[in-house]
Amino acid sequence: MSDDLVTRLGRLYTSAVHDVLRGLGHERCVLPPDIRAIDPAQKTLAGRVWTVSGHVDRTKSADDTLLAWTGLLSKAPGDHIVMCQPQNDWIALMGELSANALKLKGVRGYVVDGGARDIDLTRAIGFPVYCSFATPTDIVGRWIPDRFGEPITIGEVTIVTGDWLLADNDGIVVIPAAMAADVVAKTEAVATTENKVRTAILGGMDPQAAYLRFRKF
Repeated sequence: MSDDLVTRLGRLYTSAVHDVLRGLGHERCVLPPDIRAIDPAQKTLAGRVWTVSGHVDRTKSADDTLLAWTGLLSKAPGDHIVMCQPQNDWIALMGELSANALKLKGVRGYVVDGGARDIDLTRAIGFPVYCSFATPTDIVGRWIPDRFGEPITIGEVTIVTGDWLLADNDGIVVIPAAMAADVVAKTEAVATTENKVRTAILGGMDPQAAYLRFRKF
């Protein structure tokens, strides 16, 4: 069921998923728009979420922080998207070596409410990374993870491990786990209707007439 849901979700688009979630009364589902793919060629990322958070800690040694960071990489489960709330806006929370390690574990991608570095090298390996800025500043002696698999908040969205994520060129939407199957099914129906509207308009139908016929635009 999970593999099938990943495939089906990956065929959809965030705008339609957002509209369905809004219609179900769940509006706080879109991550801040500054969190973007480091690779403009990245089209879609879909999958289940595993969460991590951390904080700046200048009392830790370089060895302490690197042990904690590699521990994070070791804990990250394959077939998931790692989502990180680092609680800072100046440190890179992903680089090329870490991206390679996650890719080799079968992790689907990485989303951080913060920075990344080694952008060109990470693009070259084809591992999906979404971040809000780039910086050469790393975690060494500066940052440590503090919670794994627990709820985090990014912007107005609270994310729980096991939730679902879809990212495309419009942005990133998070679907609560309990709603995922229903949302995917409803979004598939919406996409079918939107295709009919598109066909009607391209065939010359007046846009308002198309809306009145399909009640979708």
